[in-house]
Amino acid sequence: MSPVAEHLSRNTLLMELAYVATAFLFILGLKMLSSPATARKGIRLAELGMLTAVVGTLLHEHVVTYEWIILGLLIGGIAGGIIAIWTPMTAMPQRTALSHAFGAIAVSLVGIAEFYSHQGHLDVAKMTAIGFEVMLGGLTFTGSMMAFAKLQGTLPGRPITYPGQNAANISILVGIIVSVGYLIVVPTAPTWLFYAMVAMSFIFGILLVLPIGAADMPVVIALLNSYAGLAGSATGFALDNKILIVAGALDGASGLILSILMCKAMNRSITNVIFGGFGKAPVVSADAQKVAGSIRSLSSDEAATLITSAMRVVVVPGYGMAVSQAQMVVKELADLLGERDIDVQFAIHPVAGRMPGHMNVLLAEAGVPYDLLKEMDAINPEFKFVDVAIVVGANDVVNPAAKNDKSSPIYGMPVLDVESARTVLVLKRSMAPGFAGIENELFYKPNCMMVFGDARKTLQEFVNAAKASAKAA
Repeated sequence: MSPVAEHLSRNTLLMELAYVATAFLFILGLKMLSSPATARKGIRLAELGMLTAVVGTLLHEHVVTYEWIILGLLIGGIAGGIIAIWTPMTAMPQRTALSHAFGAIAVSLVGIAEFYSHQGHLDVAKMTAIGFEVMLGGLTFTGSMMAFAKLQGTLPGRPITYPGQNAANISILVGIIVSVGYLIVVPTAPTWLFYAMVAMSFIFGILLVLPIGAADMPVVIALLNSYAGLAGSATGFALDNKILIVAGALDGASGLILSILMCKAMNRSITNVIFGGFGKAPVVSADAQKVAGSIRSLSSDEAATLITSAMRVVVVPGYGMAVSQAQMVVKELADLLGERDIDVQFAIHPVAGRMPGHMNVLLAEAGVPYDLLKEMDAINPEFKFVDVAIVVGANDVVNPAAKNDKSSPIYGMPVLDVESARTVLVLKRSMAPGFAGIENELFYKPNCMMVFGDARKTLQEFVNAAKASAKAA
């Protein structure tokens, strides 16, 4: 064996070993993400896996010059660092949407480059991989950018619908699939058909997310994550890169499973999500808006007295906490109550916020211990033993109508049983309904008190009252 061949053989072996190690690190990291207590370690393992994959890929025999690669690494590394440092935790959903968009456009460009370089000489397997790679990458790119714009407020967060929306979406999707199928079956198909398919994929991504409201972005982000993973896996088949196949499959499968779980938690249909038809705000009759009872409100001082005299307190965070950026004050209040030997826990609904795990991320940023975060199934039986439940900007996820009103558009959606607590304090700016567009039965319960105002300001008043009470004691 010549020295050059021996060198290439050694590099290939090292690359394959790096890919095996990467797959192991990705799987282990994904497993550790299932618990908040091990999530940070899981992310670090995944980061190490990505570094190993990049280093291993640089040993590929087709990599003969490193100048452009080094330049790309520098630009990407600097951009990623800036985004990570400057992005506030409250904007994590937008950043996640951008990450999906960047990955998807990279996948699309790789597929377009492969088609351009080998057009007319692609076998069925290669063309199939490129077709799905570009199709999924294109719709994920524009769909993710639409999700970013809605979350950022650049586009209206409300669902944007028009007559014949689903028919248009399905027609374009059929056009994409037929185009890909023709390109696969007929190697001599005209080049313009491929680029028409690319354009239709970009358009489909826009139309897919356009009718979905910002309140339903947790499912959208999870689904786009799945699409991005499948596109990456298809890229692996197109480039004969094993780690891309493995990583993409892991990403696609986990994203799909998460989408299904999110749909269940939001009482949505996975079929409607896939076709972008579930985002239209429910049409609610006037009768459905009527709730028996009356609203009672408290001042922040009165509410603080209830909290500081309790033995057990549960905080229920929602999107309002993210909007007011109140997570730091929530942590300070929990610490003060803990110093008074008051048992404090946090009840986390799986779809509270604008992305899966949004509340967990915000509370982790504030330094709330993981063992204080309780999932819905674990905390629901405990609410009957809770003295005060503090609802911070949550709405539909605490509405009892989901359990007892079959005519309600959210009927069947799993919710937190906060109404079982002895006293419920709801921190809210106004009586505006949640995304479902219905009145919240919880607000009319005799044990529920409203504390109106900005959540962060109200919580800070609770903190000040608790400190004053401690000094007086």
